[in-house]
Amino acid sequence: MITVKSKTDFENMRLAGAVVGKALSEVEKFIRPGITTLELDSIIEDVILSEGATPSFKNYNGFPSAACISIDDVVVHGIPSLRVLKEGEIVSVDVGAKKNGFHGDAARTFAVGKVEPYKQKLIDVTKQSFFEGLKFLKAGGRLGDVSHAIQAYAESFGYGVVRDMVGHGIGAHLHEDPNIPNYGKAGTGIPIKVGYAFAIEPMITFGDYRITIDDDGWTCRTRDGSPSAHYENTVIITENGVEILTL
Repeated sequence: MITVKSKTDFENMRLAGAVVGKALSEVEKFIRPGITTLELDSIIEDVILSEGATPSFKNYNGFPSAACISIDDVVVHGIPSLRVLKEGEIVSVDVGAKKNGFHGDAARTFAVGKVEPYKQKLIDVTKQSFFEGLKFLKAGGRLGDVSHAIQAYAESFGYGVVRDMVGHGIGAHLHEDPNIPNYGKAGTGIPIKVGYAFAIEPMITFGDYRITIDDDGWTCRTRDGSPSAHYENTVIITENGVEILTL
């Protein structure tokens, strides 16, 4: 069941979203060759805690860290470790924060130093695919239109659109109904209503869209080893239109 949020709920979600946005802006300053993903995770957790919030991901179904940090062929759910970032890699950072009982969730993909042009283009297209989908996110529209727009844009560049990982509703729980695929048929899906809140998150691959999960039960990789990018924001549907909470 999709929960309809009140204006007070949205106010609390704005606070949580602002914390997530601040954490991502802060960690971006430290992304460079030689830093470990564990160090980046610590920076993110410090920001979240300093804002009077808690990390949504830490201990969520046993996940050990405040952020998911995913390098190159890792699509999502990379576990921070002593792994050092290297020149030319791309790294996706996914952050969640809970404040006043409500969650915010967002992700960005960053270049580590100087990257090959094809990797930068993948980052850029993945980000833009979110905004292409956003054009169709409105009360009275259908979620399938959003999914279709993301897929059509990404696939126009020959990229893969991950099927097994999807966006989701968000609010008092980190993951709520409905699931929001990044692929779909226009004119289908649930009708969008004022009071809904979503985490929309294109996960786009340079090659095949199929994935595998590592033995740790978390780390999600492209099956063909091609690089992947991830871009996500928490959005709400208000009487005045769509609002992005995590920029």
